[in-house]
Amino acid sequence: MSNDKVITAEQLTKRFGHFTAVDHISFDVHKGEIFGFLGANGAGKTTAMRMLCGLSMPTSGKATVAGFDVYKETEKIKRNIGYMSQKFSLYDDLTVKENMKFYGGIYGMSDKFIKEKTGYILNHLHLESEGDKLVKSLPLGWKQKLAFSVAIFHEPGIVFLDEPTGGVDPVTRREFWNMIYQASDNGITIFVTTHYMDEAEYCNRVSIMVDGRIDALDTPAQLKKTYEAKSMDEVFLKLARKATRIEI
Repeated sequence: MSNDKVITAEQLTKRFGHFTAVDHISFDVHKGEIFGFLGANGAGKTTAMRMLCGLSMPTSGKATVAGFDVYKETEKIKRNIGYMSQKFSLYDDLTVKENMKFYGGIYGMSDKFIKEKTGYILNHLHLESEGDKLVKSLPLGWKQKLAFSVAIFHEPGIVFLDEPTGGVDPVTRREFWNMIYQASDNGITIFVTTHYMDEAEYCNRVSIMVDGRIDALDTPAQLKKTYEAKSMDEVFLKLARKATRIEI
């Protein structure tokens, strides 16, 4: 992992009226890092991610993503990141190949690039015989792996994964994390939110949000040592007990 900072946030804040959803958070993420962004529902992690993705304007504070300012360069941010939500970001009524062509086109990739990249992904995922099938006909685990491949189709430097493994079995989750490791080894920075505390163990560093603030940020090993916990689940519970606000 290098010291190149690809995401920076300094006192980043988002208010909705009198409610402060994200409360002066500060952190950096380095190139190729797998950065876990954890918190209970209502903690503010999705709102923070939306600001970093250029989808929501901060109320105050500073942040850059891939070197671009979250206030002034949101379109450049969107073109230089990948994004995958819990809903997988795929079109059910398009075939596997059509989804890839559509996303490649959005990012201005050439027909030659799209064709070659599609062939590589189908081969890599062992989906050669599924390329002309509608996405809705695929098993959930395949959809998930395909959605991740589409999120990094245009070879972005950073990919944001919002609860990417929800609803799938443990074996498929582990296979999905193998894909994350491979992307990280190839220099892609992974910013991931998850409800699964065992997945926090797979991250290089983890931040834990409580009531809109980052209450802890360190490696999983150091967090367990700091909070005298045997697992990340135990760390999370110790911090989450301090939460005062309800899910909104």
